Amino acid sequence: MIYLDNSATTKPYKEVLNSYLTVSTDYYGNPSSIHSMGGEAEKLLHRSRETIASLLSVHHKEVIFTSGGTESNNLAIKGSALSKKSIGNHIITTSIEHPSVINAIKDLEAEGFDVTILPVDKDGRISTEQVKAAIRKETVLISIIHVNNETGVIQPVKEIGELLANYPQVTFHVDHIQGIGKVTLNMQNIDLCSLSAHKFHGLKGNGILIAKSGVKLHPILSGGNQEWTLRSGTENVAGIVAMTKALRMTLEKGENGLSEMQALKNFCIHELKKMDGVFLHTPETHSAPHIINFSVPGIKSEVLVHALGSKKVFVSTTSACSSKRKAPSKTLMAMGVSREKAESAIRVSMTYHTTKQEIQTFLHELEDAIITIKEVTR
Repeated sequence: MIYLDNSATTKPYKEVLNSYLTVSTDYYGNPSSIHSMGGEAEKLLHRSRETIASLLSVHHKEVIFTSGGTESNNLAIKGSALSKKSIGNHIITTSIEHPSVINAIKDLEAEGFDVTILPVDKDGRISTEQVKAAIRKETVLISIIHVNNETGVIQPVKEIGELLANYPQVTFHVDHIQGIGKVTLNMQNIDLCSLSAHKFHGLKGNGILIAKSGVKLHPILSGGNQEWTLRSGTENVAGIVAMTKALRMTLEKGENGLSEMQALKNFCIHELKKMDGVFLHTPETHSAPHIINFSVPGIKSEVLVHALGSKKVFVSTTSACSSKRKAPSKTLMAMGVSREKAESAIRVSMTYHTTKQEIQTFLHELEDAIITIKEVTR
């Protein structure tokens, strides 16, 4: 079995599962309880928060635990915009955001917020000049994805953050869910940053929102006022401890593994370029080391996914959140890719465990599948 759908989700590390089981078995008290079992769980929660803060170079009071990337993005976007609606009602984003960002902003638009959607160039990027030109005196929030989940394209968030340092009324949110552990991000000029555990070998149902000191958020969940009163609900301590271990392990693996992953990506792109009828959408520069997006016009993406799946090679079409709708990729369409190519797009996404032999097998099975499908459909 060759798993090349790591942008959809990753396999939890064994050590992560062991941590989850240990905490669930021995430290299952509610961290809000005042007895000793609750106190033990609270200590684990605090230690995890401090560890994550250290790993991300932020203060522990800036770490908010959530149920995943969707909640982190919604809390960042809705929480920030709603807390500043008396100041302004203008939001800026891009045309290639994840659905959890796009739909959160659509909800705000329905409540009277004005939205500017920045178009991307043929490589799927925006520029700082576009952002600067779009800012108004009513602008209160800018939300930009760091690494696109479909193409791996990296946005210039560092430069945008430096620009926005001159606009103190604007809150800057970065969706770093696909980038964590693969593409370095300096948090210095970022106000809000979303992460999701299952993208870095943690467990589904856990996420993080980094909210810098001074950033105001309106809670989107009402309840017992956990997480600095910003995210009510009993904390998933076992999942948080497991997520902390996953983050540390992933960042450690990245210290030596990034160059190998980049080399694998380069090799795969080089071989894909040799195949007749294959069109690459991931640019070789300004893109993450683990994602490759390409098309085989004339073959629907789901047909190719199932053909490869029958050989136990697992890839995907668009993002996992959109793939079952069988609609062409909005990201690729925004990049100016034709509908035919967008409807045949395939995403390959690797991790630090991916080997060259696995990539070679994938390439062999892909070429065979293309030939077989074209022969059948003649």
